[in-house]
Amino acid sequence: MAHDHKVLDALDAAKTQWYHFTAVVIAGMGFFTDAYDLFSISLVTKLLGRIYYFNPNSKTPGSLPPNVSAAVNGVAFCGTLAGQLFFGWLGDKMGRKKVYGMTLMLMVVCCLASGLSFGSTPKGVMATLCFFRFWLGFGIGGDYPLSATIMSEYANKRTRGAFIAAVFAMQGFGNLTGGIVAIVVSAAFKARFDAPAYRDDPAGSTVPQADYAWRIVLMFGAIPALLTYYWRMKMPETARYTALVAKNAKQATSDMARVLNVELAEEQQKAKAEEALERRPEEYGLFSRQFAKRHGLHLLGTTVCWFTLDIAFYSQNLFQKDIYAAVNWLPRADTMNALEEMFKISRAQTLVALCGTIPGYWFTVFFIDIIGRFAIQLGGFFFMTAFMLGLAIPYHHWTTPGHHVGFVVMYAFTFFFANFGPNSTTFVVAAEIFPARLRSTCHGISSAAGKSGAIVGSFGFLYAAQSTDPTKTDAGYPPGIGVRNSLFMLAGCNVIGFLFTFLVPESKGKSLEELSGENKDEEAAAPGQSNQQQTVPTDLSE
Repeated sequence: MAHDHKVLDALDAAKTQWYHFTAVVIAGMGFFTDAYDLFSISLVTKLLGRIYYFNPNSKTPGSLPPNVSAAVNGVAFCGTLAGQLFFGWLGDKMGRKKVYGMTLMLMVVCCLASGLSFGSTPKGVMATLCFFRFWLGFGIGGDYPLSATIMSEYANKRTRGAFIAAVFAMQGFGNLTGGIVAIVVSAAFKARFDAPAYRDDPAGSTVPQADYAWRIVLMFGAIPALLTYYWRMKMPETARYTALVAKNAKQATSDMARVLNVELAEEQQKAKAEEALERRPEEYGLFSRQFAKRHGLHLLGTTVCWFTLDIAFYSQNLFQKDIYAAVNWLPRADTMNALEEMFKISRAQTLVALCGTIPGYWFTVFFIDIIGRFAIQLGGFFFMTAFMLGLAIPYHHWTTPGHHVGFVVMYAFTFFFANFGPNSTTFVVAAEIFPARLRSTCHGISSAAGKSGAIVGSFGFLYAAQSTDPTKTDAGYPPGIGVRNSLFMLAGCNVIGFLFTFLVPESKGKSLEELSGENKDEEAAAPGQSNQQQTVPTDLSE
């Protein structure tokens, strides 16, 4: 077996140590920012409508027109999709570390810029917001394949799943922080600049200072990202990239010795690294028949599962406002002033994030290396299907007064099983089963499929879920197929995800090289060398 694998075997066997935990926070900051940003924009859109689309003759507060609302919310998804493909490819070309600082700086700059706007006309403000949110999304997109790949390449094989899942679970904290910041800002402004309700004084219900509130909330997202920049720059390139892609085993060894407490037989390494490099197997590319034969079905599995999951996952936004209104968490819009509305929406959303989303993520972290990715993903798709059908079949029953609590409980369980299920596992598995030189590209392709699902979920269903009765649709939308039929379609998406899960191999407890078949290639290239793997000191394999 080629000797650059010594450092990798040592990594696989290394004890879980403090550095692994710091890597979670450093790598997870992108997801924190991602979730913070997507969450906070949903909290301030109502306020933006009141400030920039105020109509003095209307009985209801101003709201963003459908096309503007779709642009503000959707442009970040489009940026993310592009970023995942571009930076995924770049991460395999240039190395994970080089690209890693670029994505973070892009996020910081665009986060700050999205709170600034050229001019004060509605068009100018929305155009600026969309422009910077696109590039913010582009940076966030780059973080998906890089963070997943870096974490999977640093981790040991026993707890790798938990660490990759923990990086992803930082999203839960991003949501929570977004909610808390919005609550604090809106409460502070409301206390300082009080205003009458909209129906008592339409113009006076939105104080001019409210224009600062949404900007502060959006710009705050840059702070956590800035704080981790220094640590990102100090992180060494992953040993797997250095050894398997850049082909420098010696460098890989010294990099890892710097951050992880891994002992390596240093001397043997130097002498034998050279000969190992000469006997390299053919390296197949992404579009080769060889890749299609070995990993084609894997890639199909990861992309389709992620695509169908995100359709279901991002369609949740459709029901949120109906749910809050139904449960009477949110009073009618005209009974509140602008900042009060922002406060109440933030409070409701934060409660959902706290109870509905965060537990699911952490269940995955704790159980993924015990029951495995496959079981969690299958179970997640199964229960999501069950709960969505449970919402759809007796839909009329849930919408009659008095049954709302049941609706919310069912709804919360759907998202618990998305997070303790495919939302986390798709992210983990895509970072484990492909060869090192294509790992970040394949993860980027899989997550981009997911983001295209998110676009379908949040916009396709925004139109689809409109009532079939033209008199009952939201302002500016054509009639759709209704919420009940939308729920049936979403359940169908989950069934497709369930079936495609069978294409993806279980990666629990296996080394990355074993999963991607990279050590088979080595053995084929160097038949007489397979016994030398045992020279790793045994004190690592606790």
